[in-house]
Amino acid sequence: MRRYTALINPIAGGGHAAERLRPVTRLLEQWGASVTVEETHGREHAISAAEQAAARGDVVLAAGGDGLVRDVAGGVVTTGGTLGIVPSGRGNDLARALALPEDPTELARLLFEGQARQIDVLEVGSVIVPGNVYAGIDAAATSIINGSRWVPAGLLYRLAPVRAILTWRPPRYTLSSDGQTRSMRAHTVVIANSGAYGHGLSIVPQAVLDDGMSDLLVVGTGPRREIVKFLREARTGGHVHRAEVTHETVTDIVLDADRPVPLCADGDEIGELPARVRILPGALNVIAPG
Repeated sequence: MRRYTALINPIAGGGHAAERLRPVTRLLEQWGASVTVEETHGREHAISAAEQAAARGDVVLAAGGDGLVRDVAGGVVTTGGTLGIVPSGRGNDLARALALPEDPTELARLLFEGQARQIDVLEVGSVIVPGNVYAGIDAAATSIINGSRWVPAGLLYRLAPVRAILTWRPPRYTLSSDGQTRSMRAHTVVIANSGAYGHGLSIVPQAVLDDGMSDLLVVGTGPRREIVKFLREARTGGHVHRAEVTHETVTDIVLDADRPVPLCADGDEIGELPARVRILPGALNVIAPG
């Protein structure tokens, strides 16, 4: 019988994470599983708690948004454990990419009976990232989003990029991969594993979670007035056909810029450029539909 440790971010989803977790854990316990629930107190605590639970052989449930999933995944990857996700944040983009069910009963059944699949992760220094790493105007928008936690998610994720671009100046990036170095001015650079962020935007639709490659998408400079149209096209991935957008696959890349640029991963700032991003194929076991 599976044992579970559920790590919950108490402020995720506007403080409603516990409400979303409760029906799932109730069903797991009704079916005979052992469930321990623990609130997290920051990134390092979440990683440490995940490591300890995975080392005990528990399935580690992340009940929060993409940021908590990232931190819990870091602990799980270290120990070779298994991750389960109870989507409880505002974006829940990795859960969406994994096609996790929204219905609590269906999700509990998956976590109880489902098999783990192996997916790739990105490694940025000591940070494990299941979703995406990005530097540019979307990172500036992330700062706005994280400073406005009580604004409705659907509205906030649409307004933040528009607000960010009002004061944005595109830096000159330097990208080094596969023995080649190139430089360009751009609005943003994305190194994607899942390809989805921003509350459902398909930023890098070519990305595949388990192909052993990361996807590099560069959005070159363009008129500011096009940002609203760009975001509308990004809901379906149509923006990749724009002339200023380029795409390629990489396994190891160093990203730098001509001025300090924040680097974000799965909804949180994790540092500044320069940064090296590597793909770790099949490093994360996660319970999800096959």
